[in-house]
Amino acid sequence: MLWITGFLLVAGIFFFAVGVVGVLRFPDFYTRLHAAGKCDSLAAVLVIAGVALYNLVDFSPANLLVSLKILAIAAFVFVASPTATHAVTEAALIIGMEPWTKKDEPQ
Repeated sequence: MLWITGFLLVAGIFFFAVGVVGVLRFPDFYTRLHAAGKCDSLAAVLVIAGVALYNLVDFSPANLLVSLKILAIAAFVFVASPTATHAVTEAALIIGMEPWTKKDEPQ
């Protein structure tokens, strides 16, 4: 079980790092927010699932209840993070922020 926990944590950290690279490398607000939103959601769920699984190493009914609560937090993050990302991009579109296009690229 510790191997699975370690894999989930490492995979989560990897996707956080990929999201950071996307935020630093992409050209405009929309693509940066897309990278952050997708990678952040997946990474957070992986890390939280790893923590929930690690909590079950010493199995007891109390630890099972705590792990279920942690998984409920993961479900909330899985729903709330993309929703918040969508709301922020919609607000940016409403206020008139233009997306990057190929013609904006310097020669």
